[in-house]
Amino acid sequence: MKKRTSIALAAAVLLCGVTAAAAAGMSSSHSTMAKPASDTLNLTSTQRETAWNDLRSEAAKQEAPSGFEATVGSVVPITLKIEPVPSKAVSAVPALRPYDFAIVQGKLLIVNPSDRKIAEVITG
Repeated sequence: MKKRTSIALAAAVLLCGVTAAAAAGMSSSHSTMAKPASDTLNLTSTQRETAWNDLRSEAAKQEAPSGFEATVGSVVPITLKIEPVPSKAVSAVPALRPYDFAIVQGKLLIVNPSDRKIAEVITG
């Protein structure tokens, strides 16, 4: 009888520990994980204006290679430099956190860094 009680008690303690560890892992991963960049981004007009104002002077203005059309879904050529969105702009528009950007043809390109596809095109 003593052996059964000890086994039951050990199982209960182990189960509580596993459950608590799983719960702690879930809550910390949800609070620290950033949403990954995707190939589309739907900013509000206010967010677009804020991004334009915050980023238009942050990157070197570049000339596009011939034939390049800056449209959502297009791939940014490797010859164009894309840069991470600075923390000031991320503070103002948190959705920009996982993206890179470039200024090309007078347009602000918000770019998915994993595949270099344009997720948003913003004009002033």
